[in-house]
Formats: sequence, C-alpha cells, structure tokens
Amino acid sequence: MNNLKKPIHWLRQPRHRRLKIAGLIITLVAGCYLSIRAILLVTQLTDPRNSNFARWFMGNEADRQALITTQGEACEGAPFILPADGFIGLLYGDARGPYSQRNPHQGIDIFSNGSPGETPVYAVYDGYIRREFNWVSTLIQRVPDDPLQPGRQIWLYYTHLAPASGETDFIEPAFPPGAPELFVEQGTLLGYTGNYSGNPANPVGVHLHFSIIRDDRVGNYTNELEFANSIDPSPYLGMAVNAGCQRGVPACTSEPVCAEAVTP
Repeated sequence: MNNLKKPIHWLRQPRHRRLKIAGLIITLVAGCYLSIRAILLVTQLTDPRNSNFARWFMGNEADRQALITTQGEACEGAPFILPADGFIGLLYGDARGPYSQRNPHQGIDIFSNGSPGETPVYAVYDGYIRREFNWVSTLIQRVPDDPLQPGRQIWLYYTHLAPASGETDFIEPAFPPGAPELFVEQGTLLGYTGNYSGNPANPVGVHLHFSIIRDDRVGNYTNELEFANSIDPSPYLGMAVNAGCQRGVPACTSEPVCAEAVTP
C-alpha cells in the first residue's frame, strides 16, 4: 500500500516544489548528456583518424596529397589492386558516423582529390561485372573463386559512381542499367568517382565505396548493408584498412590484419 501512495504523495506537493524538483531532474539529465557529448568530442578530436578528416576537408593541397594512397599494382602477396587513388577515410568496421558500433562500415571509402567524374575506378580483380536495372551509381562484380579461400564465390561492390543529381552517371557505357554479366580483367576501367547519395539535396563527399560481400551459397550476392555479410578487404589489398588496425595512411604491408581487427 505504501508504494501505491507514493505517486499520490508527489501530486499533493505544492506546485512550486514540483516544478523545482522537475527542474532539478532536467538539469541533472542535461548535465549528464552534455558531459557525455563533451567526452565523445574530445575523443573524436584526439583520434588521429578524425584529425586526418579535418586535414582532408579543410586543409591545403599539400595536406591532402599527404593523405592519398596511390597503388596502381597489387601489393606483394595480395590478389587485389586498389580500385581508386585517394584518401581512405572510412575504414572497414569503422563505427564513426554515419555508422555505429552496432552497424559498422561494411567496406572502405576512398575520397577523391578532385571533382565528380574525374578519378578513375578500376576492377580490383578478374570477374564478372553486373549492373541491376535500378542501380544509379553502383556495379557489382562476381568472383567465382575467392583467391584467398578457393572454392567459395564472393562479390565486389563499387558505388557512388554518379553526380549528386543522379540524372546521369560516371559508369563506363559498357555497363548500362540492366547490363548482364560481362567478364573484365583486373585493371579494367569501370567508371569515375562521384558524390551521389540518393538525395540530391544531401550529396556525399566525392568518393568510392568498395566492399567485399559474401555469396548466399546458391549463387547470389547477400545484402551489402548488413555488416555480417561483408569481408575484411585488408588481406585482399595487402593494406591495413580495418578500423581496429590502421594507424596512418594505408600502404602495402606484410601484416595487413592485426589481433584488434574488427570482425563480423
């Protein structure tokens, strides 16, 4: 009975006292929220990867050039070439916005030091390119035999190959909407990086999103938006592009995967 009387007792308090207590509660909650935000902001500002983002988007040309990875050939011992030159800003397994710990980044984002339609995108490996009818800026490539795990099929996803408007695209004419599979060799030009996001009023930075996607075991690609369906591209590129491993500008390394690597 005593527990049932507590809400009634609260309602019987003088109005000014109730307002005072409510104000105190709101102040405490707001204070906790602001403290957490401040801690997160300090963490972000001290994260060298975020300082690199600031250098990329607000720095001078020399700053940008220092962040660019250029790798026209496959790293020693790795099967894939880098699909485009640029600043590898968002990494595989990255939890920074717009991603999170619960929904980390499924691939890598390579930001271009140029305008939409200027930076070429190449096939990272031999395989079969397909473009679905409703895909404005995206290509997918089927690799029948995974070079690192022979016997399984994998899919390679390339996107943002269009301007913000989406009224056209920067994909090579050989791959029109609805194009059936077409075999391409490693290094084949697929198109050029763009800033298409699906919303013309909210373009993204000019970049290529590249990811490796699992097969559904019956010959189809799985949903690229689900992190569990993705594969870490680090050993395929021979570069530490996993959010748990990368510490500087990605480059060829004999140990592209570390113990702290983010995994599905």
